[in-house]
Amino acid sequence: MLTPPRTAKAAVSEKSLPRALGQLASTAIVVGTIIGSGIFLVPHNVAQHVGSVGSLYLVWVVGGVLSLAGALSLAELGAATPEAGGIYVYLRQAYGKLIAFLYGWAMLLVVESGGIATLAVAFSIYSATFFPFTPVQQKLVASGVIAFLTLVNILGVRKGAAVQTIFMFAKLVGLAMIVGFALFSPGIAPVSSSLPLPAPQTTLSSFGVALVGVLWAYHGWHLLSYAAGEVKDPGRVLPRSFLWGMLVVIVVYFSANFAYLRVLSLGALAEHQRVAARVMEALAGPRGAALVSALILCSIFGALNGNILGGARVLYALARDGVFFSAVGRVHSRYETPAVALVIQGVWAAVLATSGTYEQLYTYVIFTAWMFYAGAIVAVVILRRRLPHLERPYRVWGYPFLPLAFSLAALIIVANTLVRSPRESFFGLALVLAGAPIYYAWRRLSARASPRA
Repeated sequence: MLTPPRTAKAAVSEKSLPRALGQLASTAIVVGTIIGSGIFLVPHNVAQHVGSVGSLYLVWVVGGVLSLAGALSLAELGAATPEAGGIYVYLRQAYGKLIAFLYGWAMLLVVESGGIATLAVAFSIYSATFFPFTPVQQKLVASGVIAFLTLVNILGVRKGAAVQTIFMFAKLVGLAMIVGFALFSPGIAPVSSSLPLPAPQTTLSSFGVALVGVLWAYHGWHLLSYAAGEVKDPGRVLPRSFLWGMLVVIVVYFSANFAYLRVLSLGALAEHQRVAARVMEALAGPRGAALVSALILCSIFGALNGNILGGARVLYALARDGVFFSAVGRVHSRYETPAVALVIQGVWAAVLATSGTYEQLYTYVIFTAWMFYAGAIVAVVILRRRLPHLERPYRVWGYPFLPLAFSLAALIIVANTLVRSPRESFFGLALVLAGAPIYYAWRRLSARASPRA
């Protein structure tokens, strides 16, 4: 049974999460959680908002640079404070418990649960290549894959990390196959479209909307920070994993877009949602499309696993701070995982997966998440000033310009999303702000419970 939070002393005395993640597993979390559904579906959404191939590539450049800047900044924070919870911990150090709680609340309701739901919906979309699912059946598939991977991660972090590593290699093989076919198949005649481009020219506003989709494709660069408390030798492993992982992803994404555009015109890219399957169908017929769809399902499966593994650690950190149910902060006596946190996250993600479309879900996620990402990266500057003597095994390159430039760009993206997608943005913002009265109510509950603890 879930019980009110206990004192911090009681929480600390409980069993902690083991440090079981090495260099390969940590890098696999970075690569495997980023490369999921986005690179197979988002190019279609980007093509709907840009008027030229050059603009399309520029969107992916900007998204990659921003995500790399954010990852390198988090590497400094994670190496200095290698605790479970990642961004939640850094926000708490820089701004206090309320802002940190609002992030944890947003993680549960929108950001991480929404990211898991978005990937699960994408998994059901690509499953339709093999099975003619009805809309109801697609929602059941999405919920089922969330439930299965939640169970895997309850059974142990090593099992979750092993799944992550295996499926990281599977998805890289799948993308290499697509790129290889597109580059070396003779006599390629690009597939054209009879429809006009949805956006004949790229405006600043439409570029911003396209960037939201690209940032969703890069979403996950932060997730390793959540599991920092389980990384071996975090001062060395975290910075290398963030850097190597991000560089692999950027190269893979550019290669994939180049391959798509060798086979599909910009108009055809805007017309077909399942881009990779359409490319392989044009190159190798229905069997090629089916093979790539199977590999894409592997990719989404691996990304789902990484998101489920990492996201639950934020709920765990909330509970350890005494602002969430104490049971959520317990480590399972046998499996050494935050089992209750994983169950709560999985149930809510399954609910979200049955309630929204792919585009709606990733708009909720990006708008809400990037508000907090901006604050978390500014925390690099704040904590350098506030805690100058804190040991920092890694210091971010280009300080302070890189963190500040990232945060400014993040706020611009948030503002543009608010203007272009006001319904989804205000919904996400309302959910975040709803956490404030809940935080103060929980504090009062904790104050009453503490004398008896």
